[in-house]
Amino acid sequence: MTIDQSSALSLEDIHHEVLLQIEAILFASDVPISLARLKEAFQNQYNKQQLRHFLQQLAVLQHGRSIELIETAQGFRFQVRSKYRNMIAQVWPERPTKLSPSLLETIAVIAYHQPVTRADIEQIRGVSNNSQILRMLFEWNWIKESGFRDLPGRPALLITTPQFLNAFGLVSLGQLPPLQDAKDAFMSLDVNTPKS
Repeated sequence: MTIDQSSALSLEDIHHEVLLQIEAILFASDVPISLARLKEAFQNQYNKQQLRHFLQQLAVLQHGRSIELIETAQGFRFQVRSKYRNMIAQVWPERPTKLSPSLLETIAVIAYHQPVTRADIEQIRGVSNNSQILRMLFEWNWIKESGFRDLPGRPALLITTPQFLNAFGLVSLGQLPPLQDAKDAFMSLDVNTPKS
């Protein structure tokens, strides 16, 4: 074996070890991991482009497996492939949270029309807001206040958060399904609600 062959082998081993370390970090985390956080974990040894390349390779390695590596607005995470979700629901029936039609309508109005006030939501939906629904969306950190409308009473403007995007496995609002029926659009997405 030449010196070049032994150093190439060692680089290959290092590369494989980095993939294993990234995989371990993602498995151990209960929240998505950003590129910036990965860069910190590797003490800035790799830049974001290199880390993204490692993540792409890790995603390829998951091909044919029951889990997949996805990117959300908050970072990267592993999740069970959708074709296995029914089986998971049978083993842990309490896991999937069924979102009510009124909650789906409310979050859809906010997502597709943001920034909106509570009065805007009522006007678009045609019904009074249930304060419990908005409280739940705030508790889940799916929405937040982002300034105030210059009207009497200065109503708060509501927008979605990265946690909302993460819950539906989206990187940006541009990935939302086309708006035909907002409830149907959100029901077509896989949701990962926070544990209460």
